[in-house]
Amino acid sequence: MNNITNQHIKFSKFHGAGNDFIMINATNEELLLSEELIYKMCDRRLGIGADGLIILMPSENHDFRMRYYNCDGKESTFCGNGGRCIAAFAHYQNIIKNTATYEAVDGIHKVKVTEISSNEYHVELTMRDILSYKLENDSLLINTGSPHYVKKVDDLETLDIIKDGASIRYDKNISSDGVNVDFLVNRDGKIHIRTYERGVENETLACGTGVTASAIAASLWYGGNNIDIYTQIAKLNVRFDKDNNTFKNVVLSGPATHVFDGMFIFAK
Repeated sequence: MNNITNQHIKFSKFHGAGNDFIMINATNEELLLSEELIYKMCDRRLGIGADGLIILMPSENHDFRMRYYNCDGKESTFCGNGGRCIAAFAHYQNIIKNTATYEAVDGIHKVKVTEISSNEYHVELTMRDILSYKLENDSLLINTGSPHYVKKVDDLETLDIIKDGASIRYDKNISSDGVNVDFLVNRDGKIHIRTYERGVENETLACGTGVTASAIAASLWYGGNNIDIYTQIAKLNVRFDKDNNTFKNVVLSGPATHVFDGMFIFAK
């Protein structure tokens, strides 16, 4: 059966450190999904449930193209964990082997996929170079493929992540388009974060562009160029070449997990 028919869509569910996505292979068929349908598919009570939906599409010059939608149904900026998961999905679909390049909204990305088991992968993803940002004593405003505001805090457990995150996300003095918000604490040299994501309008268990932003913030505040970031349930790593105030050859690495496959049936 084709991946896509009038009322059936084959999909796979993947997650990267708990940041979960619906994956659809549209390399052989044209796929047009409405904002309403994507919202329904991502609904955790009435649909499949996910932080976002990603379409694997053909590319003329690279191995594939990634198209990403937040769970509100709107197409969005780059997603780092989604960018790692789409590479694992492409490997699972036999579209790539171990290394590849692909197109995304923010440019071209290189990936290296290592299969750990039948459903577990380790994925290294090259992110965009960071040439500019706004650094303060306790905050960093930066674009790592998506805009992020990293806020240094004393404690993560007592945060009201929805209230505190939303107040920054919607602050027009910070960004007219809104930002993702990462709260960061340094616990005896280990960097822990919690993230509020725009488009999800809630906390997510992890955020790849947020992990990257937080690693760069940690480097600026504490030093280092190979930094582990602890999210809610996993550890991710970011390494880079630091040249004065710029960051190049940025690589985000960590786990990507294939959860299950399914068929979404909908009424036209």
